Amino acid sequence: MTALLITVDTELSASLQQRGLGLDYNVRRSIWAETQGQAHGIGWQMDCLDRYGLKGVFFLDPMPALVHGTDFLKPVVEAIVGRGHEVQMHIHTEWLVWAKASPVDDRQGRNIGDFSLADQTRLLGLAKNLLEDAGSPAITAFRAGNFGANDDTLRALAAIGVSWDSSVNPAYLGGECRITADRGQIAARHALGVIELPVSGISDRPGGFRPAQICAMSAAEMRAGLRHAAAQAHDAFVVVTHSFELLSRDRQRPNAMVKTRFEALCREAAALPSVRGAGFNDLSPDIADKNHAGLTRVAPSRLRTGLRQVQQAWATWRYEHRLVPA
Repeated sequence: MTALLITVDTELSASLQQRGLGLDYNVRRSIWAETQGQAHGIGWQMDCLDRYGLKGVFFLDPMPALVHGTDFLKPVVEAIVGRGHEVQMHIHTEWLVWAKASPVDDRQGRNIGDFSLADQTRLLGLAKNLLEDAGSPAITAFRAGNFGANDDTLRALAAIGVSWDSSVNPAYLGGECRITADRGQIAARHALGVIELPVSGISDRPGGFRPAQICAMSAAEMRAGLRHAAAQAHDAFVVVTHSFELLSRDRQRPNAMVKTRFEALCREAAALPSVRGAGFNDLSPDIADKNHAGLTRVAPSRLRTGLRQVQQAWATWRYEHRLVPA
């Protein structure tokens, strides 16, 4: 049985903060993804997950609480937990620029991996406490904003008692993600005191990798990747999306193409008897001890890649010409 983890990086926009837009506007646009009188963010995502009997993992960033206070976190946590989904920890350290009182003095960085081990331990410990104080069950998993973690991030997570990390995205390795990892890693592995479960993906060209992100992969590519993982009995298939990803880039319109992809993934997962929706708390740590030799990603297909490129080019053209919602 393959565990499907549909993970949603749930965060406020530092860009909207920088533009001087208020907390309420940011929460409505970035987490609930409200536009044109409707919401297309985590509420819509949970509706879709519930309809197909799946569980979502919402990696929630509490760092804006250093700027705006903690009250905005509680209704978000309550909504997720109350519907049986999972809250886990996310961090965008860009918010330290506006922090009223920083736990790391005047030290700043774009990514958690830009900080020392001691500072990372403080920041991650604070974020964990903020989420749990807002009503989340004990935090057991983490993903770095921008996938911008390093090996010290894993050491810091182990120090504060967080068991799982999902900051390895092979598309970011060697760039913002500086964790020591193999681009070919598919399954969970022990790493510096935690279990690293990477973002899944497909081979979209020989030697290439395309992450299983809703906005980056067509429905056909996602279906092929999930079916391949199930056929090979992968322990887990990790999908990434964002709370605001179902809106257009300017967050003024719903993104019909991405919404269709999200629902297509849920429908496919519900139809596959060898796939189950899961969170990190449903996984056994023993999956990191297995012999994973022989696991592969689905092979490249020029047809699938070409169709996705055409689809995205058409969506971009429609968006730029304002013909229909993108």
